[in-house]
Amino acid sequence: MKQILFLLALFLVQTLGAQPNCWQQRVQYEMDIDFEVKTHQYSGTQKLTYFNESPDQLDRVFYHLYLNAFQPGSAMDVRSRTIPDPDFRVLDRISRLKPDEIGYQKIISLTQDGKPLTYHVEGTILEVALAVPIEPGDSTVFEMEFEAQVPPQIRRNGRDSEEGVDYSMSQWYPKMCNYDYQGWHANPYIAREFYGIFGSFDVTIHIDRNYVVAATGYLQNPQETGYGYENIDLPLQRPKGEKLTWHFYAPQVHDFVWAADTEYTHTQLVRPDGVTLHFFFLKNGNNLEEWARLPKVMDTVLSYLNDQCGKYPYQQFSFIQGGDGGMEYPMATLITGNRSFGSLVGTSVHEMIHSWYPMVLGTNEALYPWMDEGFTTYFSNETMNYLRAKGMLPGEMPRGNPMGPTYAGYLNLVRSGLEEPLTTHADHYQTNYAYGQAAYDKGAVFLHQLSYVVGMEAFRQGMLDYFKIWQFHHPNVNDFIRVMEKASGLELDWYKEYFVQTTLSPDYGIEALKTAGPAGSLLVLNRVGAMPMPVDVEVTTLDGKRHLYNIPLDIMRGAKLPENTNLEWTVAPDWMWVQPSYELELPFTPDQIKTIEIDPSSRMADINRSNNIKEAPWN
Repeated sequence: MKQILFLLALFLVQTLGAQPNCWQQRVQYEMDIDFEVKTHQYSGTQKLTYFNESPDQLDRVFYHLYLNAFQPGSAMDVRSRTIPDPDFRVLDRISRLKPDEIGYQKIISLTQDGKPLTYHVEGTILEVALAVPIEPGDSTVFEMEFEAQVPPQIRRNGRDSEEGVDYSMSQWYPKMCNYDYQGWHANPYIAREFYGIFGSFDVTIHIDRNYVVAATGYLQNPQETGYGYENIDLPLQRPKGEKLTWHFYAPQVHDFVWAADTEYTHTQLVRPDGVTLHFFFLKNGNNLEEWARLPKVMDTVLSYLNDQCGKYPYQQFSFIQGGDGGMEYPMATLITGNRSFGSLVGTSVHEMIHSWYPMVLGTNEALYPWMDEGFTTYFSNETMNYLRAKGMLPGEMPRGNPMGPTYAGYLNLVRSGLEEPLTTHADHYQTNYAYGQAAYDKGAVFLHQLSYVVGMEAFRQGMLDYFKIWQFHHPNVNDFIRVMEKASGLELDWYKEYFVQTTLSPDYGIEALKTAGPAGSLLVLNRVGAMPMPVDVEVTTLDGKRHLYNIPLDIMRGAKLPENTNLEWTVAPDWMWVQPSYELELPFTPDQIKTIEIDPSSRMADINRSNNIKEAPWN
């Protein structure tokens, strides 16, 4: 009997070990804040119910206090003043903030199930020793009183933006750090990426009554505020007094953002599927036409993304003018709004795609920023090209290769000598350039090149499967690769190990075309770069016929399915991954061949394409 129990326990350990993401923590936030616009300060209460779904006993917890980053000498301030290429929005601005301008979050009191707690503030992290450990499967309730001050708009959040938005309230509340299979993630904030716990947010905001508030979630008192759901048939019942109360509820999200201004114009579009798109902007002569045209385009975009990425799971999304560029949050984005129409659409598209990556597919952005920004960049390129094809971007024609600029960005990164592996933590890149090019461009190239490896049909199915399997969870790169392996039937660990874990790049070239007998030829190919890849070779004969030879990599354990029915498709013998050269037998003599091209779809991130194509005459 003991042996049976031991084997059962061993099986469970192995099973759980093979699926480290099979559990995740859960939270319920209830927050009530009273905002004073004269001082740019607010006081708040927070009731946080924390569910420990982990197999571990927790004797401490950590909170993010993001606003503390906006103080002279903070980690963000020092980082900005010492990194070789600081963000132009930050530079040394934090070091020059005065006491009435700094950002802060001060904890007045904190209890666990009614018991006072001992805590310590270290920069942007609140370290809390628990009165009673939280056992696996148990929950506990933290109740907090806090005060905060909003800094001038510098990075993402703040007051009085350059475009005149009064308050962009992101990273505004004490936020519980995430605990997962790797332990706590209590990273100091330096204006990079985020990681949150899925849960519900019940947020009440009291602010001067002449302000309009836009936020994550569903407005619970539209008849009182008069905003958010003008299409409903309810009489306006605003209470008297200096302040107005805004009550929002957001289920199944891992963050909450809001913005406020006295001059917001609010429009909305209700889709046939019931999803409402909200638009909050400061109307002026330069942007009124652009914002008026935006709803129709974003309605089209949402339908396209539902097909390509999986169905958007919420009933509203808000495009809110604010912040310092574009930044994503659950059910909302803050974007600067005084833009050309093309720029406004491009930014709105990018930030909306973040609703999938990472708002629903909640990867740890700090560890995997490329699974956040890179995946979003890929679908941004695809979506913008879809809009061009539909004539929704006047003056812009569809691009034959919408990923061209992204591949060029990756190539520039390789040539710069500043590239770092995609496994680098977002906070630890040595330059902002290397971080940006890796997270956005190389991350997008990772996806597009993967479609080359597995085939477009398997890739499209894999992306939908990824959303279906991992929505409202915290997938990592291994989880994603496993989904793609199942969709394609191919082994893909090698692809992750080379393109994510190293800075090695693919480079293939044509060496020679030789006569081989009276009716054939021998094509000699070289692997010049250090990263092995499967290779597509297109041979065009003098009669105009095109023949595609797919050469699988032996460690793939298979080959992709034909992608182009207009070509004669042949799967050639495997190329051994350690072999630097390969000989492909062709059923044509050299004088019958017009051109030969490696990777005609241009999806391989080949760092030197000059040796990819050869034309007759053959020497």
